[in-house]
Amino acid sequence: MHAGARRSALCMGAFLLAATAPFAAAAQDFYRGKTVDLIVSTGVGGGHDTNARLVARHWTKHIPGAPNIVVKNMPGAGHLRAANFLARQAPKDGTAIATLVPAFLLAQVLEASKNIQFDAAAFRWIGASAANNSTFYVWHTSPVRTMADTLRHEVLMGATGAGSYTMIYPTLMNYVAGTKFKVVAGYGTTAEVNLALERGEVQGRAGNNLNSLKVESGDWLRDGKIRLIAQVGLERDPEFPDIPLMMEFGKTDEDRSLLRLFSADIAVGRPFLTAPGTPDERLALLRRSFEATMKDPSFLKEAHEGGVDVSPVPGERLQTIVSEIVNTPPEVARRAREAMHMGGGGSAAR
Repeated sequence: MHAGARRSALCMGAFLLAATAPFAAAAQDFYRGKTVDLIVSTGVGGGHDTNARLVARHWTKHIPGAPNIVVKNMPGAGHLRAANFLARQAPKDGTAIATLVPAFLLAQVLEASKNIQFDAAAFRWIGASAANNSTFYVWHTSPVRTMADTLRHEVLMGATGAGSYTMIYPTLMNYVAGTKFKVVAGYGTTAEVNLALERGEVQGRAGNNLNSLKVESGDWLRDGKIRLIAQVGLERDPEFPDIPLMMEFGKTDEDRSLLRLFSADIAVGRPFLTAPGTPDERLALLRRSFEATMKDPSFLKEAHEGGVDVSPVPGERLQTIVSEIVNTPPEVARRAREAMHMGGGGSAAR
């Protein structure tokens, strides 16, 4: 390139930098003086809520402009209430973020409710702070010691909303494996289910991920108050190598495909996402700041001290997983819907 051309190219580069600088600065300054609502799809005090509040305390330091992050709990309808709010009512500028238990993904595939007002693939996925397996467990006074025992003994399982894991997993196992779980529905929060276990109102629970279990009820594991009888995920957790996966109870390829569908969203973990329509540059900023938070020594120290697992999943990976779940083959989705309607073992209102 001759000298004149180089000068011209340099001038053009300088012009483009000058032209785009105000836009970059505007993106960086957007959050200054603003409040960001962090919507949590569970009640106060559970593992998901504890994790959300921990992340919020440190995330604000890494968002340019250091906005105030206010946690707002919005439990209900198997996490659909919070998902609908994010899709339909929340501002689409990055000032509303949510952390939702990913059962709402299955609700969309299953067409589980006429009140679904979102497309999960359209949400802007920021990242997950951790992904770990979910569980089935029974209280130590139950005659059940393994999942095989649930083929012979009826087990009362406490549950919240119809779209929650607390109801989905036992219903699915009744359909696929012939277990005798009887779901006792209607508890307002999973914390209420835990109290019901301690009071002897129910005998077991499903859908509590391992990290939440350790944070909420670590003494239950330590003191043998509960027995883990299965875990839900794509691989056995290294800490519990002898506890079988739910997927392992499928007898045919079709059953295993069905159980895999209900296990895949565990890989979404504890996700943070924002509303459809949030500008790309705002999403990129939130992803960068979230990744920085996950590496923040003060965040990691507090997480370790509180027994909170940190095993981040990038937003791009979440977007891919969610798209795969939402685009489940029709035949698998049909069987999944059938399973939820014909789970056997029954259910009862509290």
